[in-house]
Formats: sequence, C-alpha cells, structure tokens
Amino acid sequence: MIDPDVDLHVAAQRAETAGRGKWRVLAALSAGGVLGALARYGATVLWPGSVWTVFGVNVVGCALIGVLMVLVSEQGRGHALLRPFLGVGVLGGFTTFSTYAVDVARLLERGDALAAMAYAAGTLAGAMGAVWLGVVVTRAAVARAGAAG
Repeated sequence: MIDPDVDLHVAAQRAETAGRGKWRVLAALSAGGVLGALARYGATVLWPGSVWTVFGVNVVGCALIGVLMVLVSEQGRGHALLRPFLGVGVLGGFTTFSTYAVDVARLLERGDALAAMAYAAGTLAGAMGAVWLGVVVTRAAVARAGAAG
C-alpha cells in the first residue's frame, strides 16, 4: 500500500514505501481510521437522525484537512507518519462519502428531490470551501508567526 500523496522523487517520502516502512504506514492509517470513525460515530450519537450532522462532520473534517496539508506538506512539520495518521487515517475516517450518499438516497426515496439536490450540492460546496478556508487561514497564520518570530 502506497500513500497516493507520496512523491517518489523525494528520498524521505520514497523511504516510507520501502521495507518495513510500509507496515508502519499501514499501522498509522489503521489506528487513525479507527479514531476518526469513532469520532464521527460520536457526532452521530450526539446529534442523531439529521443529515446536518454528516454535513457538519464533512465540512469540519475538510477544513482540518486544509490545515494539515499546509502544515505537513508546505511547512514540512511533523513526523513522517503524521500525514498518513491524521490526514488519511483520522480525517479520512472522520469524513464520510458513503453516509453522505446514503443520506442523499434517503431524501430521494422520501420524494424530496429538491432537498437531496441541495444537500448534495451544499456538501460539495461546503467541503471544498472548507478546505480552501483551512488552507488560507493556516497560510496566513504561518506567515504571521514567521514575521513575528
């Protein structure tokens, strides 16, 4: 299993795919996925029966993915397993396309096509906007911290 974000031209990233390194990545992904899925489950227990819970989880998760990608990919911060653990594992397990798709299907089955279309489009717009906002805010915070320090 190779992380699709690995740039094989970069020696440090290429090393994570070799030998025993791939098992460490798989363990980090698995542990993170469990934690992310449990966090999503917790949100659905706290706010049950609403498509807005899944919408909120997906938007918050996407914002955090934007923050993480700036800090790890652009700033080179953190351990080599941080991105697989938090990005693919925790945030991949936290956000959910399958539940979102089921929610759209349920709205359609209820005959509420307008709500289904709004929810589908709103989730896409909200998720993409949240990634963008997470990136913009984090870049600004990093730049401000660099200027101050």
